[in-house]
Amino acid sequence: MISPLHSPAADRNKAPILEPLRRVLPASGLALEVASGSGQHVAHFAAALPGWTWQPSDGDARSSASIDAWCSGLTNVRPALRLDVLDEASVAALAVALREPVDALYCANMLHISPWATCAALMQLAARHLAPQGQLVLYGPYLEADVPTSPGNLAFDADLRARDAAWGIRPLADVLVQAARVGLHLRERVAMPANNLLLVLARDACPPMAGPLSP
Repeated sequence: MISPLHSPAADRNKAPILEPLRRVLPASGLALEVASGSGQHVAHFAAALPGWTWQPSDGDARSSASIDAWCSGLTNVRPALRLDVLDEASVAALAVALREPVDALYCANMLHISPWATCAALMQLAARHLAPQGQLVLYGPYLEADVPTSPGNLAFDADLRARDAAWGIRPLADVLVQAARVGLHLRERVAMPANNLLLVLARDACPPMAGPLSP
């Protein structure tokens, strides 16, 4: 068996992310994870939420074996799929593989380390595959017009842009514009450790709520 990839950040944030997931998700359903990375998140969530079936995916072919290794022995996790939201062939293959709508689409830490076009593509994917009452859950850092950006996020944004001019922390307002174009609206904003946010979007137009702060 291969040695799975390991992300220290995923190890740190998997437990804090699970807390709001327990609250916002129903007891059971089918979840699609986009940009699963090493597989640590989906393995942790699947073990803690046994009523859910998880479909992990990632655009990096090297990640698939790592995801499957982390999830070995978990009967509620399907084999990882290759999915690049900007690649029409893999998006079409996802539709064939899923065969049914998903109750949740979860994506962490993708939008700031990929071209801006991935945001619109992710929203279109969610609109296409979410069940009528399904939820899109996003996790990561965002820039907010009415909230001072932390020094750490300013430095992180500068580092991202130095590594790739197409990368960078995205303004939350811009992300929500892309979501609204496909009929998705912010249902809940949850402040998370290390100046991150967990965002819950759905098809209804409920006004945003400030969820409980994670420690």
